[in-house]
Amino acid sequence: MSERQMTLVGFMQAGNVTVYSGSWRYPSADLGFLTMDYYTHIAKTLEQGKFDCVFFDDRLAMPGVYGDSIDDTVRYGARPVKLDLTAVLGGIIGATSRIGVGATYSTTYYDPFHVARTFATLDHLSGGRAAWNVVTSVNDSEAQNFGVESHLGHDERYDRAHEFLQAVAALWDSWEDGALIMDKESGEFADPSKVHRVDHDGKWFTVRGPLTVPRSPQGRPAILQAGSSGRGRDFAAQWADMIFTADPGLETARSHYREQKEQIAASGRDPEQVKMLPMAYVVVGETEAIAKEKERLFLDAYVHPLASLALLSEVLNYDFAQHDLHDPVTTEMMESSSGIRGLAQGVAKHLDREVTVRDLAAHRATLLQGPRFVGTGEQVADQMQEWFESGGCDGFVLAATHLPGAFEEVVRMVVPVLQERGLFRTEYAGPTLRDQLGVPRP
Repeated sequence: MSERQMTLVGFMQAGNVTVYSGSWRYPSADLGFLTMDYYTHIAKTLEQGKFDCVFFDDRLAMPGVYGDSIDDTVRYGARPVKLDLTAVLGGIIGATSRIGVGATYSTTYYDPFHVARTFATLDHLSGGRAAWNVVTSVNDSEAQNFGVESHLGHDERYDRAHEFLQAVAALWDSWEDGALIMDKESGEFADPSKVHRVDHDGKWFTVRGPLTVPRSPQGRPAILQAGSSGRGRDFAAQWADMIFTADPGLETARSHYREQKEQIAASGRDPEQVKMLPMAYVVVGETEAIAKEKERLFLDAYVHPLASLALLSEVLNYDFAQHDLHDPVTTEMMESSSGIRGLAQGVAKHLDREVTVRDLAAHRATLLQGPRFVGTGEQVADQMQEWFESGGCDGFVLAATHLPGAFEEVVRMVVPVLQERGLFRTEYAGPTLRDQLGVPRP
């Protein structure tokens, strides 16, 4: 029996595609993404597989940077649909009892009081299973939906995010444990000496408090964060319970793991209690040949190049419509966006040749973003075990090639093998997400 066990998180979008933009075209894909049953079925499947958490990515705009138009986004289904996550999580909470539920909320377009109240409420209604994926938001389409002409600079976004977290944490802590008395006889509802104003007065926010929600079952909902830049890694070291990474290969993942854990320790926190989780795809088949054929289809058959470019333009805030697919990625392009530079360097390591615009687009929209584990249940478990046991990660954020099939296949074919090897739980550790993660209640 392995002492240490994997953390597994299901990665979702509340819309027509997963993070793989061809997912809606897969022959067996369920297109019921505008119904609650779609989301509750997936969450119940992951709970059956004893996953720690299901969390939803979000963007606050339809991709519209490519050609300064939404036409290709809409035509090819490049994530034009994004439902409100509070309602989706509410439905999942009612249909499940143990799996953690996470949502992405931006520190750039929401206010601390709103976010603190939303996640404290979700934590109560779920019995302590809420997680907040903190993002700073990077693109102009989102800014313009919120009446701002363009987004803040990189460091300013992180300055604001840091203060945002301070204010939210203070609001979550504004009710002490045991503040509620609820004595019908005496008429005393709660102890005012245990409910405090926050009086946060900072550069970005002024928040009086207290929160209108008593202290929640987890004390503070769990925090998930995916910063990969220097400032992002600092932020994660200080605040995150789970760090969502995008390391393409095992060597990169090992060095990132080692450096980030050192950074967590340097910020005065226990590195054992922060989970580092690379995003990975699993393509599993009853035989290796079946898995390889499915992988070929996912790479070649379902992603339209213009859908790729629409998404790539959005995530990098750069209009690729000015280039041909065959154009090489130039120094000038890389200087216009740090995101292009990072992505191009990562893709160049993969390909070992000159990188073209088509290569970038394919990387973003297909299965090249993180590790890809392909094969039978046993083979996939071998690959996951190698990453987990050789200092690459504490588990995985699993992205789906299609829904609900990809998660159903992982739960049916891969999870039992991990459980047999003692690498993954057979039962939930307790009622809260912090119980599953082994992270103490603050």
